[in-house]
Amino acid sequence: MKTHILKLSKLIITPVIQKKWFGDLLFTIPRFVCGMLLTVSFGSDKFGLPWSSTDNLGFFEVAAWFPKDVAAYGGIFALFPVFFAWSGAFAEAVGGLFLAFGFKTRIASFLIMCTMLVAIFMQKWNQGLWGMLPAMGFLWVAVYHLYLGSGRFGIDFFISNKLK
Repeated sequence: MKTHILKLSKLIITPVIQKKWFGDLLFTIPRFVCGMLLTVSFGSDKFGLPWSSTDNLGFFEVAAWFPKDVAAYGGIFALFPVFFAWSGAFAEAVGGLFLAFGFKTRIASFLIMCTMLVAIFMQKWNQGLWGMLPAMGFLWVAVYHLYLGSGRFGIDFFISNKLK
C-alpha cells in the first residue's frame, strides 16, 4: 500500500523537463506571474492570508460577501455556498502561491482550473469576452501546468529528485 502511494505521489509531483533549461524558464515566467497575481490580487481579497488587504479577515477565513455571490449561481452552489466559496478562494489564494513556486503544481493547477471554469461560465459569461479574459488566461496557464508540472524551476523538481 505504501509503495502505491509513493508511486502515485512521484507521478503527480515529477515535472516534465524540457530538453534545454531555457524552455523550462519560458514556462516558469507565466507560471510565476499568474500564480502571484492570483494569490496577491484576486485571492487575498476573498481569503484571509497574512498579506490580505482586508483587515477584518482571519487566517484562512473567506470574506462574508463571497458566499452570497456564489449562492447566486444557483444549483449546487446555492446548496453549499460557504464550501464552494471557501474552495474557490483557497484555490486562488493558496493554489496561486503553490503554482507560483512550483509546489504541488499539478494539484494546484487542477484546483485553479475548476475555479476558473466556474468563474467563466457562472460569473463572467454575460460580461462578454473581455470580462472572461482574466479567468481564461489563468485557465490556460493552469492547463499547461497540469500537464507540465513545475518544470526544473520549481520546488516539485527538487522534491522529485529526492524521491529517486
